[in-house]
Amino acid sequence: MTPLPPSDSPDLHRFPDPHRFPDPLRFPGSPDLLGSPSSPDSPGFRDSLGALGELAGLVAAPAPLPAEVIERAKRHLLDTLGAALAGAATPAPGLAAPGNAPVWGTGLTAAPRDAALLNGVAAHALELDDTGGCDHSGAVVVPAALACLDLAGRQVSGSELLEAIVLGYEVARRVLEACGGYAAHNEAGWHSTGTCGTFGAAAASARLLGLDGARTADALGLAAGFSGGLWAFVHDGAPSKRLHAGRAAEGGLTAALLAASGTNGPGRVFDDVWGGFLRTYAGSDADPGALTRDLGTEWRISRCSIKPYASCRSTHSSIDAIGGLDLLPDEIARIHVRLSPLVAGMCGGRDVATLLQAQLSLPYAIAARVLYGDADLAAFSPERRADPRAAELMNRIDLEVDPEMGGIDEPLLTVTTTSGARRRARVRHPLGSPANPLSDERLLAKFHGLAPGREPLAEHVMTLDTLPDARDLLPLL
Repeated sequence: MTPLPPSDSPDLHRFPDPHRFPDPLRFPGSPDLLGSPSSPDSPGFRDSLGALGELAGLVAAPAPLPAEVIERAKRHLLDTLGAALAGAATPAPGLAAPGNAPVWGTGLTAAPRDAALLNGVAAHALELDDTGGCDHSGAVVVPAALACLDLAGRQVSGSELLEAIVLGYEVARRVLEACGGYAAHNEAGWHSTGTCGTFGAAAASARLLGLDGARTADALGLAAGFSGGLWAFVHDGAPSKRLHAGRAAEGGLTAALLAASGTNGPGRVFDDVWGGFLRTYAGSDADPGALTRDLGTEWRISRCSIKPYASCRSTHSSIDAIGGLDLLPDEIARIHVRLSPLVAGMCGGRDVATLLQAQLSLPYAIAARVLYGDADLAAFSPERRADPRAAELMNRIDLEVDPEMGGIDEPLLTVTTTSGARRRARVRHPLGSPANPLSDERLLAKFHGLAPGREPLAEHVMTLDTLPDARDLLPLL
């Protein structure tokens, strides 16, 4: 089998014309491994490819986006960059091939696909990235999109970058909805950031590379082959969760580059056929109509949340609920939490030995809010996780799994005070959700807390739609 070329291969990274790229898997003397390229001018390709064709058509030729959607994209871009800069780490020697794409927060550069991987991992490393997309769309779409800026062979405006990000969020979320939604897909054991996010990264990359509808369909079809990710990490706090975002970013970018070079993608990837994505990953939960329902009118980025807390989004409602009761630790006798089977499975653990275990622990999140007044990143430090007061307060928290609750229904807290009073609290729209968004002031405060000294970057992001060249962002990373 002929291997892929190295990550810094010019065949994959510098394209003057996206419709006449050399085939990165076809070498002199080797067989034609990839088949003939799709015809970008094939009539009726949207009809012949069904939902895949409709999604590809939207990505290749979107209508102008509403102003409020562009503003949301800027907020989510800023939030993702802040999370990534805080989570950045110098890659191990030999992990990344040389190249010109920045590895954010390190002063280093790497080949674009490797940069997408490393930056995706960094963005998801501290559980501070956005949610409600694929689930963590920012950590997947943004690294892939920024890695494309030097690959497009042209100047990409800030507006074009924001458009590509919106399209990436759109496709990634729609694929998750077609899998039956967050609860059904993740309850089955799949980590949707890895399984569905790859499509979003491919869509954003295809848009920035200037692929037409047929080649964008190829990119999305190929992206299915890079899909993957399991919730097995929940049992011991293994860091593989972080890797899923980076692999999805890298895989989606690779899929778009392969499509750009003429590689065919499976055209029936979303059909109800053996080996189709929905039949394989969703089974009876599949809702294929979600791929195109209200396409181009209801933008999925508007359904995403920005996190105020450094923990799993499923803990945020309880953090807000206990905070709203304004009780001191010695005023609390017991805390009873009624929650869904899905939330209990994800966040019911009490072992906080690792950062990830603590971030996935609803009992710890509640205890942290009571003891430290917040559930920010500092609340998850090793010193605070080892605080005996946290362990003692967690012992006063009882979890009751209610099988009648929907997977993502918010938990109900009942607190019995030391005086014998009973107080109940349930927050249906936690802070940071679309119905209860972070203010611009709080968003900027979060960013500057995570990325101190990066004021020029924040200014560039929040005015990105006016910049003629999005590459102006790169030196600021």
